[in-house]
Amino acid sequence: MNAALPESFDIDGFVAATLAEDLGKIGDITSAAVIPADARFTGVMDSRDPIVVAGLALAEAFFRALDPSVHIERLVQDGDSVAADTDLLRLEGAGRALLTAERSALNTVQHLSGIATMTRRYVDAMAGTGAILLDTRKTIPGLRVLEKYATRMGGAQNHRMGLWDAAMIKDNHVAVAGGVGEAVRRAKTAGIAHIVVEVDRIDQIEPALAAGATHLLLDNMAPAMLRTAVALVDGRVPTEASGGVALDTIRAIAESGVTYVSVGRLTQSAPAADIGLDFTTA
Repeated sequence: MNAALPESFDIDGFVAATLAEDLGKIGDITSAAVIPADARFTGVMDSRDPIVVAGLALAEAFFRALDPSVHIERLVQDGDSVAADTDLLRLEGAGRALLTAERSALNTVQHLSGIATMTRRYVDAMAGTGAILLDTRKTIPGLRVLEKYATRMGGAQNHRMGLWDAAMIKDNHVAVAGGVGEAVRRAKTAGIAHIVVEVDRIDQIEPALAAGATHLLLDNMAPAMLRTAVALVDGRVPTEASGGVALDTIRAIAESGVTYVSVGRLTQSAPAADIGLDFTTA
């Protein structure tokens, strides 16, 4: 598991934009009015429930953006599964700065850890089947890199970072092209190497493969139909089950023999993790 954010992700830019949204043109008027300028705080960020951790580097970046000299001790790592009441970070620094950065830091870690936690539950539910869990493009605009990082911390594999990295032929493309085979042929003629084709009927499989599909997405098929589809494909290309996958159905779906199972709700519906941050004066 790679616990590093992609080098292409602009952490400083993300932190600056997030803080600017919160501070506006005036800044944190409450802390400025109530907290003495020379006050020093110590704080502990901790889990209130069992979670899988994600986003600590971002939390640290928020605090350092407002107090470059803040002292931070990271007590766990992204990707760790921790019990309730586990301390995640300890920090000590300028009181006003820590209070001002608190909400942005917490929001980010809560959101990403929530995604990582749900992802781990799905990974555990399909353990031993041989199938691999994939995420999807069902992400909040602007947060895709972070949310897909969180699914990776939970044990999923990233799939399709955007519209640019693979063709994904779905029912609307097929309808306009006049058939699965013709849609695939057009993608292949365009020079696209990786062509994913969504099929929801068994009779679409052979035309897709004959035309050059390199990956089949078996959409909303029950386990029995998935087994039939997998047998027909017979290892010629990877197969992916998608649609209607829930925690209580994923094992039966994964046991059908598919290569992958993709789950949109990992990024679309994961609840925020319950994480707190308590300060005391230093």
